[in-house]
Amino acid sequence: MAIWVMSIILILALSLLITEKLPLDLTAIGIMVILMVTGILTPLEAVAGFANPAVITVGAMFLISRAMVRTGVVGYIAQKVISGSRGNANIAMLVTLLVVAVSSAFINNTPVVVLFIPVVLSLSCEYGFSPSKFLIPISYASILAGTCTLIGTSTNIIISDLSADYGFGTLGMFELSAAGVPIAIAGVIFIFLFSPWIMPSLSSPTCELGDGEHRRYLAEFKIPRGSRLIGGDPAQILTQKYPSIEVLELIRYSHVFYPQRDPEKIAADDLLLVKGSLSELIDILQDNTVELPDGGPDFDFRKESEKSLIVELIIPPQSTLLNERLLETELKRNPDIHIIAIKRTGLHYTEKEIHDIRLRIGDILLVRSPLKKLDEIRAGSDFIIVEDVHHEIIHKKKAPLVLLVFGGIVAAASFGLADIMVCALAGVFLMILFGCLQLRDAYRALPGNILLLIVGVIALGVAMEKTGATQLYAETFLSLFSGLSPRAVLGGIILLTSLVTHLLSNNATGVLLLPIAVSTALTLGVDPKPFIIGVCFGASACFASPMGYQTNLLVYGPGSYRFADYLKLGIPLNLIVIGMGLILIPIFWPF
Repeated sequence: MAIWVMSIILILALSLLITEKLPLDLTAIGIMVILMVTGILTPLEAVAGFANPAVITVGAMFLISRAMVRTGVVGYIAQKVISGSRGNANIAMLVTLLVVAVSSAFINNTPVVVLFIPVVLSLSCEYGFSPSKFLIPISYASILAGTCTLIGTSTNIIISDLSADYGFGTLGMFELSAAGVPIAIAGVIFIFLFSPWIMPSLSSPTCELGDGEHRRYLAEFKIPRGSRLIGGDPAQILTQKYPSIEVLELIRYSHVFYPQRDPEKIAADDLLLVKGSLSELIDILQDNTVELPDGGPDFDFRKESEKSLIVELIIPPQSTLLNERLLETELKRNPDIHIIAIKRTGLHYTEKEIHDIRLRIGDILLVRSPLKKLDEIRAGSDFIIVEDVHHEIIHKKKAPLVLLVFGGIVAAASFGLADIMVCALAGVFLMILFGCLQLRDAYRALPGNILLLIVGVIALGVAMEKTGATQLYAETFLSLFSGLSPRAVLGGIILLTSLVTHLLSNNATGVLLLPIAVSTALTLGVDPKPFIIGVCFGASACFASPMGYQTNLLVYGPGSYRFADYLKLGIPLNLIVIGMGLILIPIFWPF
């Protein structure tokens, strides 16, 4: 009976985690509450995950990553390496992939990708290529490299601690490198060779804005009835008279069309997102062929244009505004800032429709802001200003100290001088003590929703083990591979983990499937270690969906991608990881 109740709870939990009808952290709390109310777990067992070393270590690594970003360590390295590309887009792409990969092997890959989004957008303007060819690749490169070290992704840390709990020992700092490095190299080579052909070519709405005569601004125009532009091709009709103006997006009934890809003609009441010189934007407004959308009586694109910019603000994962109603944010209440529109994965919300929208990761706000206000926005962590080269470097004098502390963490963990949790906590303590990370910034950088999710899923895993559900699921799964070799079963485990991680977070997937993998190995009478390693690689093989990993979701909006764009490059990468994992894992971790 307990197994049936557990199965119902598991199905309910999975459906909520997949559909996100409730916030993930609220779902995690609900899981613990239900397990306690049904009597499956005692209160102490249900909340034991809060004291789990994996939760503490993951939180500490987020703070260390934050310190490295805020002191400009990763950004400085990126600037220096990218400057060596000397104007060659192919070299710039290769260098960017390598820098992202190397960085993501040692620090959390989410802040690395956050940092490189504005870098890539700036490079696209400088070198004249489409950023949509770059953004998914940098996300994928960061995921691939995360499997090379223990601290490359929080999933590895969680699986390592759970492995120790089951009595099979923790993973070494570079233990995964034996298979992870060859897989990452093969994946990056594949991305470099094929992404220029597979990824869509779309223009960037914003570029780095210089101070010269050729500075180009973003503007949003509405097509009035009777306009001579009606029926015209948005990709060409304006350039005939206004050479500097480029139509980036055509918005109709909240849907976004791209002139480079979608053969849509201009119709009355359409909105055009355009980029052009200040003088020609003013000329077209005075020509009565377009008009400004309803932005209120105090909004005029022509007023104080030299003191204001129209820019895009991206909502990053660490923003404190996630799930907040836009109407209630300080940005909306600030009289100096005008929110023109918000774009979310192909949908466009205008001034009349944005009041009830709750902000999500990857949302893009089109705003007009005074230059002085942009400095305040830039100094915070709630937005990425995509016309910037990168985040403002606040404590760059502390960068050598951060590198010294981080090097000590890696060395101590690598040589077994201390547990990874002890090393991570010591590193956070030293970075805050020496002013590399402000305490207030540290609290804001803690991903409470992610940590709660881990705690909730750990409780779910404990309940599955306690009720015998794990053993039942393992036996059912084994029946599909009856009579096959351990290598074939390992391939099934990696494949299953990869499929599940496209629906759940990789952390949740690792916690849920590790008990099944261990039980499967014990039933076969072989060493569980290769199966544990297989879960590590399978949980990070989440390339075929924007929901598979946080960095995939983060680049969705800035790259103007469609769901199918992830399938084109993601499915081959999944097969590379699964295939190479099946070959390499038994070599380094024999059955």
